[in-house]
Amino acid sequence: MVQVENRSRNTIVLSHGKMANTRWARLRGLIGVRDLPEGHGIILEPCHGVHCMFMSIPIDVIYVDKNHRVVGLERAMKPWAIGKIYRNSRYVVEAPVGTIERTQTQIGDQLKIVVLEEQRAALQKTSPSSASL
Repeated sequence: MVQVENRSRNTIVLSHGKMANTRWARLRGLIGVRDLPEGHGIILEPCHGVHCMFMSIPIDVIYVDKNHRVVGLERAMKPWAIGKIYRNSRYVVEAPVGTIERTQTQIGDQLKIVVLEEQRAALQKTSPSSASL
């Protein structure tokens, strides 16, 4: 499990996040999720754009570059929608609708991913960039 902090706003974007850093995990994303409680979500890495095909709930989407700066925001992206492509994005945070507003996240904000201990070893094996987070 991971936590995503917005260091610029001193807020917690995700308190119960999951990493999706394999092709299958990224493709699946939040498909099949019918309820996404506040603080829950997923980080897709690497990722330059998302779709909401086969999803049943809207989501907030935060695009983040390799320096952990927010480069794009999509509020309340609806099921079956296709998002913009952000070539400078390294990863994407998918969160419940209202997360962007609740955390006051804006383009240019600095984020930090905190990997909780039970996931650290697995992430280091599968994603070299996550190991340094």
